[in-house]
Parts: sequence; C-alpha cells; structure tokens
Amino acid sequence: MSAIVRPTNGRMIGGVCAALAKRFGTSATTMRVIFVLSCLLPGPQFLLYIALWLLLPSEEKAAKTNTAW
Repeated sequence: MSAIVRPTNGRMIGGVCAALAKRFGTSATTMRVIFVLSCLLPGPQFLLYIALWLLLPSEEKAAKTNTAW
C-alpha cells in the first residue's frame, strides 16, 4: 500500500480531499461533496481536515524524501 500524499495539482485548499480521493479511487469532486455534506452533521470535521493537512506530506516533500536514499 502506498503512502497518502497531498498532490501538487488538483488541490483547492490543502489537497486533503484530492489525496483521499486518490487513495480510495474516487474523484476529488466526489470527495469534496462528501466533506461538505459531512459538515452538516455534528462532529470535528474541520479539525480532522486541518490535522490531515498538517500530517500528510505534499508530493514534493515526499519525492525529496524518497530520492534522498
């Protein structure tokens, strides 16, 4: 299983939805709609988004780390 990374292309804000869409094999638009609809429910959706934004590396950073070896 490959690591989840935030893409440099196709992102709108932080690239979290695009990264999750790539991982689960759906379109980024579908993932964004699911996120917006989930915001209608009570819960920590925004905190989770921010945490994933901080924890998931971008493609550029992941590529630099992988080529260092």
